[in-house]
Amino acid sequence: MTRNIAFWRLLGALALTVFFAVIWEGLRFNYDFENFFQQDDPELAFYQEYRSSFENDNDYLLLALGNAPDIYDSLFLEKALALEKELAGLSKVASVVSLLQQEEPLIGPFGVRLRPVLDWSSQEALETSAQRLSEDSQWKGNLLSESEKYLLLFIKNQQMIGKEAGDSLYVAIESAVRSSGIPDYRMAGKIKAQGVFVDLLQQEFSLFMGLAGLWVLVLLWVLYRSWWAVLLPFTIISLGIFWAGSFLLSTGGELDVMLVMQPPILMVIGLSGLVHFLNHYQNSLRKGMPKEAAVASMCKELTLPVFLTALTTSLGFVSLYFTQIISLRWFGLYTGLGVLFLFLALITILPWALYTFPPLASSANLRWARRWERTLQWIFGRMQEHKTAISLGFIGTSLLAGVCMAQIKTNGYIVDSLPEGHPLKEDFTFFDRVFDGSKPLEVSLRVNDPSRNLFDYAVLLEIQKLEDFLRENYKTGNLLSPLTLVKGIHKAQNGGNPKAFSLPTEARYERMTPMLDRWIRENEWGLWTDSLEAGRISARSPDNGSFLGHRQHQRLAQFVAEELDKDLLQVRLTGTSYLIDKSHEQVTRKVFAGLGVAFFLVALIVGLLYRSWRMALIAMVPNVVPLICVGGVMYALGVDFKLSTSIVFAIAFGIAVDDSIHFMTNLRMLLEKGMGLEEGIRRTFLTTGKAIILTTLILSSGFLVLAFSELEIPWFTGVLVSLSLVVALLADLLWLPLLLRPLKKHLENHVDPINPDRQKLPK
Repeated sequence: MTRNIAFWRLLGALALTVFFAVIWEGLRFNYDFENFFQQDDPELAFYQEYRSSFENDNDYLLLALGNAPDIYDSLFLEKALALEKELAGLSKVASVVSLLQQEEPLIGPFGVRLRPVLDWSSQEALETSAQRLSEDSQWKGNLLSESEKYLLLFIKNQQMIGKEAGDSLYVAIESAVRSSGIPDYRMAGKIKAQGVFVDLLQQEFSLFMGLAGLWVLVLLWVLYRSWWAVLLPFTIISLGIFWAGSFLLSTGGELDVMLVMQPPILMVIGLSGLVHFLNHYQNSLRKGMPKEAAVASMCKELTLPVFLTALTTSLGFVSLYFTQIISLRWFGLYTGLGVLFLFLALITILPWALYTFPPLASSANLRWARRWERTLQWIFGRMQEHKTAISLGFIGTSLLAGVCMAQIKTNGYIVDSLPEGHPLKEDFTFFDRVFDGSKPLEVSLRVNDPSRNLFDYAVLLEIQKLEDFLRENYKTGNLLSPLTLVKGIHKAQNGGNPKAFSLPTEARYERMTPMLDRWIRENEWGLWTDSLEAGRISARSPDNGSFLGHRQHQRLAQFVAEELDKDLLQVRLTGTSYLIDKSHEQVTRKVFAGLGVAFFLVALIVGLLYRSWRMALIAMVPNVVPLICVGGVMYALGVDFKLSTSIVFAIAFGIAVDDSIHFMTNLRMLLEKGMGLEEGIRRTFLTTGKAIILTTLILSSGFLVLAFSELEIPWFTGVLVSLSLVVALLADLLWLPLLLRPLKKHLENHVDPINPDRQKLPK
């Protein structure tokens, strides 16, 4: 490349920077719970139709108010009632349900009268209420804790509330609770979790950018000890990240729990590519090559291999697009494109900078280069002496790790991303432990027989069997369904006796039909459609993880298939929690499916580079080892497959394969010059080996920046990807040369007869 071409490339980079600066829209953060649903899952389409008939199952906030030794204190109850009325009057609050204003009907000879469930108008009334509630399973565990120390306020907010409106509503609710005079309280729900996650994302973004930027500056100074060799590369990398970020935001993207990792990841990947360019440039200068010739040689010999490594890294990220999970798809796509933006920044700005600024080489650099060469010579010698042991070591380790990896289960939780001990996670755990749970449980009901409806006695018997199974299988207490209305009327007809909260005999049921018909028509509960053909069972259950959840769902499906009359009732599990459980279950399979596509594409690139399928297969072998080893380490540490860990494999492969590409590309150039395979491997080991070691140290230490995160996804990504890169380095330096030796004749026997000095590649 000439100085003139470098200048025109620089102008192109400046023009692109101005364009992205003009369209810059500012940072946007988001945490949409539904971005983790499988978009191609027919269950999602069913749920979207289901909630159009009923409601979104997670638009609520759980508020527990505590009082010691129990809630039966008139002063506490007055404060709680005042708080409930204030909350009910807030904009965007649809309703507040609690025992404080709950009334239950009592049916007697003179008609229907309503009785407060919790009456504290006098001490005697309060004691009577306390005695009655202690025996009433309808309320215990649901709106009243088993210990009777906590009272639950179930706050329904506006359906499908947006992020900004949800934040404002939660701030208003929290303010009201703080000023209520009740110090012991807990809250959990979507509008709280969403706000906490976005706040964390903003903090994490600032932390990652600060740490990654500082780390890059320090590393550049340690490597090159020149002000321009620190500031200019940092500027190039920053511009590439700016281009990628501006493109993301201008196309409607937002920074979520995944994309918040993009800038530091791009920073370390960009530095890795830059070090390859500068290392080649310095080596040329040490050989006595003029600066202009060194820059031209660098561009000629490294543009293709660095582009190929950028492409393979990009493919690793883009493979996440196959997961069909919005958050993972956009992270993979935008980060993959970001890697290519960084490559563009390198090839458009770096050549001009090297032409313009003084050479980097120095006597100190020369001394370090000699130490590097002596060290690598020693390693190469030891490698020749222990060929069999090295191969057996990698094979044995891979087999052992593979066996361990096969035993890892898939398991995830609703608030998986949060660290242990985080206040929000503790709040969700509190509701799982003290009340029925924090995780919504939804079951769709549909009557198959057109001559019947949900309130046909035979159908109610099927619902009764289903509810009994749900209570046992999901360890939940109170269930709301069409049967709840029937049980409530039966209880009312028996003077409010808690034991009468049950399905009556068919004869008794026939006698309550006139009253039942009136309440059915009012339909204020949202548990059945006006046609009475479809309904729902709604409850909350503890979040015991998707592994147990999957087995619970399987048992439910088996029960429905074997125990319920399909001619009467069609039952289908649905809801946001069920969809998240399915996402955890499916994401591992889809990540590895996408990884298979990435393997194929990278193998195709290597095959085209060498025009040999054998070389493509050999190049892939060392890149399987780090992935298997990461799986083995996960098993040893007790880490499960889930959204936050499965993505590591796609990221790790895309980056780890870069070392193989660099090694194979350099070897290819030496073979084309007529060098034998043995000498070509040795020369590649001594030259490219240094760059591979440096870039691995840069990448692995850079990814460890993510280990400072409070969120689980960045933490696992940082630690496990760093581990995989170190293993990939060992496999590429120690095992790949040994794997290439059996192909000696295959590679050396293809000499062009017209030009014997030019090595032909095998076909």
